[in-house]
Amino acid sequence: MNPSEEFVEQEISQQNLKRVSCTTVLTLAYQSLGVVYGDLCISPLYVYKTTFSRKLSLHENDEEIYGVLSFIFWTITLIALFKYVFIVMLADDNGEGGTFALYSLLCRHAGLSILPNQQAADEKLSAYVTEGSADTWQSSALKSFFEKHPRFRKGLLIFVLLGTCMAIGDGVLTPAISVLSAVSGVKLKITELHENYVVIISCVILVGLFSLQHHGTHRVAFMFAPIVTAWLLCLTGIGVYNIFRWNSHIIHALSPIYMLKFLRSTGVEGWISLGGVVLAITGVETMFANLGHFSPLSIRIAFTFLVYPSLLLTYMGEAAFLSKHHEDIQRSFYKAIPEALFWPVFIVATFAAMVGSQAVISATFSIISQCCALNCFPHVRIIHTSSKIYGQIYIPEVNWMLMCLSLAVTIGLRDTNMMGHAYGLAVTTVMFVTTCLMALVMIIVWKQKTITVVVFLLLFGSMELLYISACIFKVPEGAWIALVMSSVFMAVMYIWNYGTMKKHQFDVENKVSMNRIVSLGPSLGMVRVPGIGLVYTNLATGVPAVFGHFVTNLPAFHQVLVFVCIKSVQVPYVSEKERLLISRVGPKECGMFRCILRYGYKDLQQENYNFENRLVSGLLQFVETKEETASKVTDLCVEFGNSDIEAFNSSVHTISLSYPDEDTVSSSCDIQVMKSDICHVESFLLKDESLQILKAKESGVTYVFGHSYAKAKDSSSIFKKLAIDVVYAFLSKNCTEPNILMKVSPTSLLEVGMIYYV
Repeated sequence: MNPSEEFVEQEISQQNLKRVSCTTVLTLAYQSLGVVYGDLCISPLYVYKTTFSRKLSLHENDEEIYGVLSFIFWTITLIALFKYVFIVMLADDNGEGGTFALYSLLCRHAGLSILPNQQAADEKLSAYVTEGSADTWQSSALKSFFEKHPRFRKGLLIFVLLGTCMAIGDGVLTPAISVLSAVSGVKLKITELHENYVVIISCVILVGLFSLQHHGTHRVAFMFAPIVTAWLLCLTGIGVYNIFRWNSHIIHALSPIYMLKFLRSTGVEGWISLGGVVLAITGVETMFANLGHFSPLSIRIAFTFLVYPSLLLTYMGEAAFLSKHHEDIQRSFYKAIPEALFWPVFIVATFAAMVGSQAVISATFSIISQCCALNCFPHVRIIHTSSKIYGQIYIPEVNWMLMCLSLAVTIGLRDTNMMGHAYGLAVTTVMFVTTCLMALVMIIVWKQKTITVVVFLLLFGSMELLYISACIFKVPEGAWIALVMSSVFMAVMYIWNYGTMKKHQFDVENKVSMNRIVSLGPSLGMVRVPGIGLVYTNLATGVPAVFGHFVTNLPAFHQVLVFVCIKSVQVPYVSEKERLLISRVGPKECGMFRCILRYGYKDLQQENYNFENRLVSGLLQFVETKEETASKVTDLCVEFGNSDIEAFNSSVHTISLSYPDEDTVSSSCDIQVMKSDICHVESFLLKDESLQILKAKESGVTYVFGHSYAKAKDSSSIFKKLAIDVVYAFLSKNCTEPNILMKVSPTSLLEVGMIYYV
């Protein structure tokens, strides 16, 4: 081939690559409409209605309408477009977004994590990236401040949980206000329909929506994007129609001067009404939280070129209609729809409300899962709803809790205005938490100058504080619901985290001395029976107290003993090849090992593969290869203190091993082993210890879980006794047991009861 032909081929291949890349981005942008923007796009149903729900009256000069539209325009432009699309979405954690992603970045770069069992080996994870430019004096000072004041680290976690609890509250309020707002439009055509029937219809839709959750989003997700696209096109068309039909001069309201005129003419009432304006950006946090499912570019394209202009035209059109129909302020959205298009738009609006609710419900499942990983929520059973798409989950207990609360809000309030007040407070609080975390990220992670961070806080933080202050004044008118729900969720999360950390502290203080273990000899003073015993513990180092409690009452245990620790690290995901850390505990003759399973905060702590085979293959790999390389440091690192030998980071590979048994008869078994340069052979001679492990595996594997109860000490205060003996005990009794999460067969399960006095 001559050089000219080769050059032409290269040009063609590059063009094809660009074409494929552009097609992929546009496809993701289209798909993101149904998952990311459902909540944001249904806001026009109730924004104007909620804003003008109090004593705010409309005058002939339409200053109020122009002022509210100006606030809506600049709120969407500054917070949704500039803050989230162009700034916040840059602060991803290995491609993941959301409140926990920002918190995770801070924990890794500033050492703010309060998770137990953190080790230096965790910093070698591929997702644990902290390299960057050198620390500035601002970042160094901030890190030093958090290091010297542990209470502020705890306070930061509580602050993050505050935003999280408000986001969970969104999962209750969004379905209620969206569905009720959509269904209430039917009263315009069927005037004799009583309000009770509207509430009943809304409740039926809500029950159906939550009942379908166990099927998973993926079964109906292909319909989401077309529904939201049709909804946006309807909004755009109706908005343009109303602008030209009623008031083409409404475009002048985009000037910020009208915001000042609005506040000057309306005073306190105008300021309080801003709690309704903020509902125009209710879905922006979802946009950031779903960053991991789509590329940042695709989300930016969808928002900038379709969602943003469509919403602006919608609010402008509705304002144009209101400028000529002041009396229709509480039903302006459906009144502004042309007569011939009412029923089609009503049907699309109802489906769009369900899509928006679905997105928030799914996001709530993800938030609860992350809280469980951070020891801030009782363990619940998490179900994968898709075998192909990772991260689509369903939590039965949380689903029915959300349904009951959403029905209670719908039936109890029956008023979208009051729901809107609660919704506004929840949304503004979450956004303010994100702004504060972003400011810390800009200093600690991005190493930005102080002036840049101050400008960011003054511009966006001041706006959000203005909206929060307006929402707080509406606490008696419905906003109290958000406060009550978030307070209950906060109490549950804090008490669970407090009790869990106290139990871990008890474990650390009551570890069995390794000197005592070694002094017992190779048999550990027990009868060693055939088989492998897996002792689940919360400790990444040391011998847990539950093991000492067990052997004290029953001095017999398995030939091979493995302490299994499941822990979370401050990264979103841990790859399978880095999941396991295996080390030896005590002298070789004792036959004791430790296996640490590491998970990210977005990983599901449930094993979907044959964990027994995975573990045994890891032990073989450690005994056959890795221990030789670690032999020089064994005397220092074997667990006579509080450290383990880090053996290897594993990745799965299946080969056939042949080994001689006691009768020197060759047998073989297919077993999962770890990739290694020396393991690409069909068979090789195994060490005696490896043979013992394989024979122990054939004898059976027993799972030993500590069934512990936490009780407050007699000297504890009344508040601590209430928290531990009542609330924490109730949560522990009703949460999902670890053996269920690990899918352990009851025939292989052994539980050891123990009381922790904390």
